[in-house]
Amino acid sequence: MFMIFVRRVAALCALAIACIAIGTGLARATEPDKLRIAVILSAGIESGWDGTLIQALERVKAKKPHGLEITWKYTDPLWGDDAGDAMRLFAESGQYDIIWAHSTYSDQVKKLKDEFPDIMFVVVGSGNEGLGGNQYWIYKRVHEPAYLLGTIAGKMTKSNKLGAVGTFPADDVNDEINAFFDGAKAVNPKIERSVAFIESWYDPAKAAEYTSAQIATGADLIFQLTGNFKPCEEAKILCFGNFQDQHSFSPSTVLSSTVAQWDPDVNHVIDAWWAHKAEGKPYAGNTEKHWFSMKDGGSAMAPYGELESKLPENVRSDVDALKAKIMAGTFEVPVDVSDPKAH
Repeated sequence: MFMIFVRRVAALCALAIACIAIGTGLARATEPDKLRIAVILSAGIESGWDGTLIQALERVKAKKPHGLEITWKYTDPLWGDDAGDAMRLFAESGQYDIIWAHSTYSDQVKKLKDEFPDIMFVVVGSGNEGLGGNQYWIYKRVHEPAYLLGTIAGKMTKSNKLGAVGTFPADDVNDEINAFFDGAKAVNPKIERSVAFIESWYDPAKAAEYTSAQIATGADLIFQLTGNFKPCEEAKILCFGNFQDQHSFSPSTVLSSTVAQWDPDVNHVIDAWWAHKAEGKPYAGNTEKHWFSMKDGGSAMAPYGELESKLPENVRSDVDALKAKIMAGTFEVPVDVSDPKAH
């Protein structure tokens, strides 16, 4: 009887080991090796907002997180029902794992997320609603490099008058304009500010009109968020670009720019998707704003390029020192999303 018992125990142990081995093999077999992303664009890849995302996807793809082969398809700029229809087509095709809607699209996602619980939906920026679950809400702030640009402007202005031309007065536009002027005021309390919004994502004529008006009233450095540097060229003054390195747009005027870097955001989303697909963890999308700071790689200040010679050495060294403090976490640029006013 004892030998029979021993043989039964041995057989059960062998079966258990075999099941564990099979289970481990199945777990490994279910680990995905491909990630397919559908991207809903809001402005087009020529814009800083959309173009910097595609650049980040390229960089992340090259690093192959989790060994994934990453591919994506992006749309022409879409809004409203057109964007919602495109999301549904992507979801129903069964060919995409993540639908990244690169702006204010939570209204459209709300109609789809529960119907397609295995798909991760991503929305970006202000105006969205934090839905949680399989919707992830990405935020992008470039207020820290904007503060550095303001520091440069405050030190270099001769008129003590600075201008900023924005698109819309929104949370993630106001923050960088306010930070720009805060940086300028910190080094030059005499600063006077002029702020204008063109109330459009793209209107070169209105951007030129408002920029020229600021220059006419004495502004000798402009934070240009609308991409039209012609008035700066005509007035032979320096400007600062926004959201991407815009020096090539106007090599004679764009001294530096704020730069959006989506790499940590993309990796954050991919990690959450991987945990769901490979480890069975439920989606846990955030319901509050979430962004990565400058020290976390979420934003940067563009290099000066050939205009570096126009920057006095003491200004450059002061800005470098302040940047080092921001990167070390020993200096915090406040987030001020109040409506910027001229004063």
